[in-house]
Amino acid sequence: MIEYAVVGSGIGGSSIAAYLDAKGYETVLFEKEPYLGGCSSTFVHRGYAYNTGATTLAGYQEGHIVKSHFDEFGFTPDVIRTDPSIIIIQNGKTTPRFSDLERFLEALEENYPHPKNREFWTLVHDLGRKFYELHGHYYSNRSVWHKILSLTSFFPLLVKFQRYLRTNAYDFIQDFYGDMSEEYLQFLEAQILIVSQAHSRDINFFTAALSLGYTFNETHYVPGGFGAIFDAMTAKMKDVRRNTEVLKIERHSDHFTLYTKKETVKAKKVILNSTVYDSGKLFAQADTKVKRYYKKYETLNNHQSSFMLYMTVKSRKKYAHHYQLIQNETYLHSLSNAVFVSFSDIKDDQLSEKGYYSITASIHTDSRWWEDKSTYKVKKEELKNQMIKSICDILDINEEEIVHQFAATPKSFKRYINRSQLGGNAITMKNFLPKLPSNDTTIEGLYHVGDTVYAAQGWPGVMLGVDNLKRLLDV
Repeated sequence: MIEYAVVGSGIGGSSIAAYLDAKGYETVLFEKEPYLGGCSSTFVHRGYAYNTGATTLAGYQEGHIVKSHFDEFGFTPDVIRTDPSIIIIQNGKTTPRFSDLERFLEALEENYPHPKNREFWTLVHDLGRKFYELHGHYYSNRSVWHKILSLTSFFPLLVKFQRYLRTNAYDFIQDFYGDMSEEYLQFLEAQILIVSQAHSRDINFFTAALSLGYTFNETHYVPGGFGAIFDAMTAKMKDVRRNTEVLKIERHSDHFTLYTKKETVKAKKVILNSTVYDSGKLFAQADTKVKRYYKKYETLNNHQSSFMLYMTVKSRKKYAHHYQLIQNETYLHSLSNAVFVSFSDIKDDQLSEKGYYSITASIHTDSRWWEDKSTYKVKKEELKNQMIKSICDILDINEEEIVHQFAATPKSFKRYINRSQLGGNAITMKNFLPKLPSNDTTIEGLYHVGDTVYAAQGWPGVMLGVDNLKRLLDV
């Protein structure tokens, strides 16, 4: 009988497992694939290494949640500071998102001049800073009473930011600027979507401000690929089981039994790093209490996902680590007119072996659009080719320089990491806190981490959930 079984090695799973193990709790981390990290892992395809997602490591800095959590169990990742954190290119205009507000405003004014820019972006900058300074709030789903009690901890936040929490982001931006170009609006929309996973019409301005201010946090590059950070984070753990898929979980009065192909493991508590929409499938149909719990969250699944393009490019040009490329029209079979592109560092002797760039590019799509087998291959080829052409044209890459390329759809991710919905669930005006799944459940001993439960997606969002879970577990 172990204390904790953690199923899934994504940001949340690996982080909480490493922490619990370091604190002396007997913990086993299960991962279906040979590599750790889930959507943020690193893999090899035909001899070339790639990051699974076009991911940034944001929030690893003094006073922020990511570094604070790592420090608690003595983990210092091998990272390189990257600033600007992202370079946005739209209609030939290049705008670096520097972490320093003044440097960013100087670049912004050259491309999108407006008399209210300084006031707007200072507000965005300050809202993010003030939010991360707040502590003491937590969120529980254990019972109606626990939920009500935990929601009272948000009163200081609600009072401090109430004006921005109750206002639709699109309306707030339009009212604030008054007269703004459609091009500048698309510039803002693309950045909001990539962080919040929703358009400005669907979220409050506070969420939009945190999204727009994401790049004011320090951003880091991980040498060797993002998988390296998970390998290093869990290196001191006593029991990490790769290539071990948990097929079924049975709930008993005082423990759980987890079944894999080769063994069964008994654990007092289970922490799932799977999506809240898919987790119910792990339990027997007869366990009606568990089934009822997960059933109520199925409607929250917006089926939003990602289409990924992977390329290896041989080039002498110097590229930044991250780009967002915005065009005027929405891409085929997608939800966006913007592509996020991540380059390996040319000095990275693992991802950039032989001096080749490893490129991971992503765009939002709907997982349901990829279920029709009769059109699947055609759609995949069309979107892949459109993305290749757009990236090559905007970033001055000759197609002859592409050594290797392939694409992945939501179906690909379902096969490898057991989820087709990617990027988490947006906190919209309709599903704010009372409807959001927490890191605990109404099932004794069953917990969750990841981007489909509190607090949000990305490193800071998931780590806020990990921190919340530590409080709920009292560890």
